[in-house]
Amino acid sequence: MAGGKIKKEKPHRGASGSASSNPHYQGGIQFHKSKGQHILKNPLLIDSIIQKSGIKSTDIVLEIGPGTGNLTKKLLEAGKSVIAVELDPRMVLELQRRFQGTPFSNRLKVIQGDVLKCDLPYFDICIANIPYQISSPLTFKLLSHRPLFRCAVIMFQREFAMRLVAQPGDTLYCRLSVNTQLLSRISHLLKVGRNNFRPPPKVDSSVVRIEPRKPLPPVNFKEWDGLVRICFNRKNKTLGSIFRQKSVLAILEKNYKTLQALQILQEGESGEAEMVVDVSTLAEEPPSMEVEEGRDEEEMEVDEDDNDGDGAKGSDFKEKVIGVLKQGEFEDKRSSKLTQADFMHLLSLFNKSGIHFS
Repeated sequence: MAGGKIKKEKPHRGASGSASSNPHYQGGIQFHKSKGQHILKNPLLIDSIIQKSGIKSTDIVLEIGPGTGNLTKKLLEAGKSVIAVELDPRMVLELQRRFQGTPFSNRLKVIQGDVLKCDLPYFDICIANIPYQISSPLTFKLLSHRPLFRCAVIMFQREFAMRLVAQPGDTLYCRLSVNTQLLSRISHLLKVGRNNFRPPPKVDSSVVRIEPRKPLPPVNFKEWDGLVRICFNRKNKTLGSIFRQKSVLAILEKNYKTLQALQILQEGESGEAEMVVDVSTLAEEPPSMEVEEGRDEEEMEVDEDDNDGDGAKGSDFKEKVIGVLKQGEFEDKRSSKLTQADFMHLLSLFNKSGIHFS
């Protein structure tokens, strides 16, 4: 080759000898950390997850992210059948090869696709070791699934798991905690170290059990989410401070005037007319009613010196909102310490005063 150097080719990473020594391979398949592919490799941990799941021999099991099938095999042994949802076509082929010609082949159905976009079939119990980046939307997709399943046992990033189970007053107590606990009972089952996976993730994990509440609480979920979004935007501020912010009052007053104009402010009508079944609105998406961060709190308060008429009306509405907080003795309380019952009571007081959040 004239005028250049001969470039030595590096051995292909999948070549014989290199795959077995590379910890990111199993059965010749390379795992991609960027896609959240961390395969459980500890058989004792897998057995523990199966045991704590309480799978019955009559159960249809939904597995999300089966990977190469280490957990799938144990699920097939414990349940009636397994529906495995897998996005990576390489993993789908590996699953099919692994169970082809075995007694399990007729009891395994593999769906190739994005679990967040596909329609899930009926299942009794869900067991999943998921890519952590889909934790929140997947949790609420499962909780909105009908008919309701018995329980889900899911591997989450540890911090996300601890937010799910956090109680009022805990540092990690947040909107996620309130919304998931509104819809389900959640318990922490296992702490899982990163070395139980191949390749190991950068963080530790936890296994959590989620049991949907039956029946669902009698609340309009859009109204609920509107209130909780506002309260947890600054969870350590008092509610009196939060509801004096100009952006919050502007949104609530707009809703108030709109509902008045539509003449649908009869007590309880909004909540009873629309008992929202789709709870996916509660997932941690960019909030539609958020308070602007980083602005001086005094700037966010209603300016009571505005032009005569409008200023007086704005001041009247502000007093109406603060009056609701005082009525329920919420003005000096903080969202970080409120229980489910507290939020229910506060929402009820606002709605009875004609103030709505959706």
